[in-house]
Formats: sequence, structure tokens, C-alpha cells
Amino acid sequence: MRYITGMAHDHHHHHHDHAHTHDHAGHSHTPQSFGWAFAIAASLNAGFVVAELVFGYAANSLALISDAVHNLSDVIALLLAWGAAWLAQKQPTHQHTYGYRRASILAALFNAGLLLVAVGGIAVEAINRLREPASVAGWTVVWVAGLGVLINGGTALMFMRGRHGDLNVRGAYLHMASDAGVSLGVVVAALVIMATGWLWVDPAISLAIAAVVLVSGWGLMRDSVNLALDAVPAGIELAVVRVYLAGLEGVSEVHDLHIWAMSTNETALTAHLVRPGGHDDAFLHHVCEGLSHRFNIHHATLQVEANGDACKLAPAEMV
Repeated sequence: MRYITGMAHDHHHHHHDHAHTHDHAGHSHTPQSFGWAFAIAASLNAGFVVAELVFGYAANSLALISDAVHNLSDVIALLLAWGAAWLAQKQPTHQHTYGYRRASILAALFNAGLLLVAVGGIAVEAINRLREPASVAGWTVVWVAGLGVLINGGTALMFMRGRHGDLNVRGAYLHMASDAGVSLGVVVAALVIMATGWLWVDPAISLAIAAVVLVSGWGLMRDSVNLALDAVPAGIELAVVRVYLAGLEGVSEVHDLHIWAMSTNETALTAHLVRPGGHDDAFLHHVCEGLSHRFNIHHATLQVEANGDACKLAPAEMV
């Protein structure tokens, strides 16, 4: 279940980092267990956006208003991720034989795009403010943004334990954590401005925040584009899986091996195994069990051939 090796600040779960020691074959952190977290986070954040817009306008605080816009992009992102998690549970149909699992990958992609757009908005606004500083009502900003730190920090903690297993939960976690950071920056900016009268601190903090959001958004974009392109999910080495399959008893050759993500937390594999001595169901079940146990690949389809020469897909250059 471990796709994304995570960023520098994801250093809590070192024991997850060894893909080959995975022994929980079940889907321990699938998104449905985060349904309530998505619901609470989305509703709290929606309420907070309204509060920020009202008070930001009253206090003439660009920091609060741009924070509200950033938070609004998060509410949309949370709803998208929640919807995708729900879609991924839906049963396959004749038309969509995988169900709608890939929706979770598309949502993660859209989510990353939103983050990057929000960065652009914050940066443009901050640069305008640097050119024409404006005065701000300090204490209002401190209290409202302080509430933001609590709401976003609290919701980030709800998603924290699942951020390694699922790209969408990771997207939600990054959004909430970056929001808590943004709100904290707004509080600090307001306090500094009140103490010193330096109006440029407000846009300067905004630019620093934009940089942080850019880094996290870029990572999410890269990972979700990879999954959308059917890349081998992070945390799984194709070469290691090939060696495992080639080393199975009686197998003389492995070709047409593919590993890809069906959703943000499920992996599929197909392969042709050449086994001159033939095979039985016990062999196939043993291989599937091994793939599930060692590599967390739960959806394996294997074609066993007695003679590989007849297979059109055997040459290395064939996909």
C-alpha cells in the first residue's frame, strides 16, 4: 500500500519504508475509513472560509482574504478526494470493468493542479502588495488566523496515519498541513506588523508560504501524473519482482511483465511465465499469495506457457 515515499517531513513511519517486509495483505488503510475525516474537514473548512472572507474584508487584510481563497481550493480538493474514495468503492460494471478506481488518481491529479494555481494567485497578490503596502487591522487577523491554525492542524492530524498508504489521503494531509502553516504565517505577520509597523512583512510571508505550497504541490503532481501514466508505483521495484517470478520453481523465463496502479492504493500485475513442466492451480495461487505478501500486489493475472517461443509478446521490445 505504500506508493509514495513521501517528503522530507514524512519521517515518522520509517518501518513502512521496506516494501519487502510488508506482511499486512489486507487493505489496512483504504480511504473508506477516512470518510468521516473528509466530512469533518470539508465542513469545518467551508465554515472557516466564510469567516475569513467576512473578517478579512472588514480588517482590510489581504493575507486573510488570500488565505480564504487558498482554503476554498482545499475544500474543493477535499470534496474531490472524498468523492473519488467513494467512487473507488463502487462495483465494476460491464462498461467499467475495474469499477471507478482510477477516479482516485484523476482526483489526486486535479488536486495537485489546484495547489499550483493557488500558489500563482498568492504570489501575484503578494507582489502587488509589495508595490503598494496597505494598513491592516491586526488583532482581528490574529484571532481569525489563529482559529485557522487549530482547525487545519486538527484536520491534518486526522489524515496523518493514512498519508503513506493513499495518494488522496496524502493530498488531503498536505493541504491541511500547508494550511495550518499558512494561517500560522498570517498570525506571525500580523503580530510583527503591529509591533514594528513594517507593512511589507504581510506580502513577504505570503511569498514564503507560496514557495512551501509549490514544493508540496509539485511532489503530488509528479506522483499522480506517474500513476496516471501507468508507471510502476513508488515502493515497488520491477527488477525485484522479475527476479522473484523468474526464481519460482520450474519457471524458465518471464516476459510481458507489467505493474501499474489501479487506484491510489491498489496495485495490479500481469506477466507471462514460461514453465515447460506445465502448471496447476496450486502453483498459481502460491504465486499470487507471494506477490500479495511480498510486494503488496493484490491483483495479479498470470499466463503460464509450456513453450515461450510461440508467444508473440515474448521479445523484449514488445509491450
